[in-house]
Amino acid sequence: MYASGENYLETILRLYEENGSVRSVDVARKLRVSRPSVSRAMGLLKQAGYIEAEEKGAIHLTQKGFDAADKIYTKHRCLTAFLASIAGVSRSVAEENACRIEHIIDEEVFAGIIAFMRERSQGETYG
Repeated sequence: MYASGENYLETILRLYEENGSVRSVDVARKLRVSRPSVSRAMGLLKQAGYIEAEEKGAIHLTQKGFDAADKIYTKHRCLTAFLASIAGVSRSVAEENACRIEHIIDEEVFAGIIAFMRERSQGETYG
């Protein structure tokens, strides 16, 4: 899956957690993209089995979609914490960079970051 598809899935998950429901217009606002762009992306995600869309506009993640979204959002949260803590940058800078890194980081490197953060935090959970 491409980074843009991962961004859409992560956004759907986060919006659902925040609001309890998700519509295309919500995704467009959150990502600051046009509604036609969201419509196209939703069509592709639906075709790939990641989402289901109701006639009234509600978007739901399938189990496959939830698993993919949860995986990328876990990376996002862990990388944000890592960058803020280790690099000493602001939360907003850490989050902005984590959003780019989460799509390209190697699983082995990410596992190393999780292990490092677990060791360092003693009790907090990551990954």
